Amino acid sequence: MPLDPQAKALFDFLGLAQLAPLETMTPQEARQRFETLAEARRQMVPEPVDQIQDLKIPGPAGEIPIRVYSPKVQSPAPALIYFHGGGWVLGDLESHDHVCRALANSAACLVLSVDYRLAPEHKFPAAVHDSFAATQWIADHAGELGVDASRIAVGGDSAGGNLAAVVSQIARDRGGPEIIYQLLIYPGTDMRMSFPSIEENADGPLLTKAAMQWFVNHYLRSAKDRTDPLASPLLASNLRGLPPAFIITAECDPLRDEGEAYGRSLEEAGVPVDVQRYEGMPHGFFSFGAALEGGRRAFADTTSRLRSAFKLEEVSRSADSAA
Repeated sequence: MPLDPQAKALFDFLGLAQLAPLETMTPQEARQRFETLAEARRQMVPEPVDQIQDLKIPGPAGEIPIRVYSPKVQSPAPALIYFHGGGWVLGDLESHDHVCRALANSAACLVLSVDYRLAPEHKFPAAVHDSFAATQWIADHAGELGVDASRIAVGGDSAGGNLAAVVSQIARDRGGPEIIYQLLIYPGTDMRMSFPSIEENADGPLLTKAAMQWFVNHYLRSAKDRTDPLASPLLASNLRGLPPAFIITAECDPLRDEGEAYGRSLEEAGVPVDVQRYEGMPHGFFSFGAALEGGRRAFADTTSRLRSAFKLEEVSRSADSAA
């Protein structure tokens, strides 16, 4: 199936084809462009949330900013720890603010967005260390945050999906914190860049093969890092015992095949996993959910699975019975 006509019309409207290729830019120039696109996305979903709080928590190399989105829910509430996309080079708390607002409201959970260190100023594995440290801190301080420590999920899109998968593996290997679910939105799982979809969708839109190489070169220290499971979670020797996962892939995305390969590997390891491919959708479509029917479907699928993982209906029925 070709690129969805609705997605093509949106990207034509945004003038993406007229922008300089990412790989010709410096990280600073690319961040300015990414912020322009993020502003366009934010205007599509200006969704209010009951409370938003910015915090700075201790990290392995200084403070890590996090943002806590709290809808009107009973405390303690389930929580989704969210890692933003942007190829480990781009993005911040603002770029994915609209996504986190919508997830908090629709999934009826706290969303805690993590502003991990970016490359190339901070090479791999800095983002991994920050992401896990934030996850550990949130679990350790669940009570004061209003988080139910027995109902913590991790998630993210693209590079953030990669980090969520890696954090889940680290938490399993270290015996905690307990993570009950993974939301992996078109995650990068194999830095070797050898899957057919990379060639099939080499020209994008939004993410191209050349841009992928640009991101990887800025993120990793050397070619040896490509096969490190902390960078390529698909290459971990053992995937048993990981949390159940929902993996979203997009048909017109270079990362499609490696996301689906990770799903198959999880299934082979006995991990409950649901992989959904959204036909005609490009990389990044989840963030444009308000403007794309495919994005709206993916968002609805995501929130229903999160609510199920958090057992919100069961908790509600128990509360009603107690009353």
